[in-house]
Amino acid sequence: MNKKLAAALSGGAVLVLTLSGCSDDSDNKVDDWAKKVCDQFQPQLQKITNANASIQQQTADNSKPADVQKADSAAFQQISQAYKALGVAVDSAGPPPVDDGETTQKEAVKELNAASTAYADLKTKVDALEIKDQAKFADGLKGIADELNKISTSGDQALKKLESGEIGAAMSKQKGCQKPAASTGPASPSGSGAPDAGAAASPAASASASASAEKKA
Repeated sequence: MNKKLAAALSGGAVLVLTLSGCSDDSDNKVDDWAKKVCDQFQPQLQKITNANASIQQQTADNSKPADVQKADSAAFQQISQAYKALGVAVDSAGPPPVDDGETTQKEAVKELNAASTAYADLKTKVDALEIKDQAKFADGLKGIADELNKISTSGDQALKKLESGEIGAAMSKQKGCQKPAASTGPASPSGSGAPDAGAAASPAASASASASAEKKA
């Protein structure tokens, strides 16, 4: 019953894990800024990855609604707190030393804070789901998965700008901005494990499996 939610989460929850490419053209000031940010990013990215994995682990068809609700609620809270901390990291680092650096920084902080609020709202909604009726619970999860899709597909232009060009090249070289491995335990029963945000399956890709799971719920 949790497959669609897990797929939606893997498809876009970790907006800040899309850094790619590597360049040695960035000047030292940009590299220094990237290091300052990425050193603070790493523990938060680890929290997001672990939260993603915890939801993945509750994707078995026989997962109990109460267990799914508990895992999802904790995961959304963890992701919300992580995004808030990521916003603080970008804010405290100051504007990156590039053209329009101040604007880029402010927009990125605004978006990270918005993501934090969005996941806090999802936690509230998960907590309010009816767990005694599995059909209603599955429907509720489907609605939350739809909201996750909206979060992942809208309003991410500021982060994309932060991750592109000179800033993105500098950040991609920093270990702190690399995707960490999940540390919450073994792969999920579905065998998907913690996905790579840069090449994650879209919610549509698992639609049939999700529908089947929800019918069984």
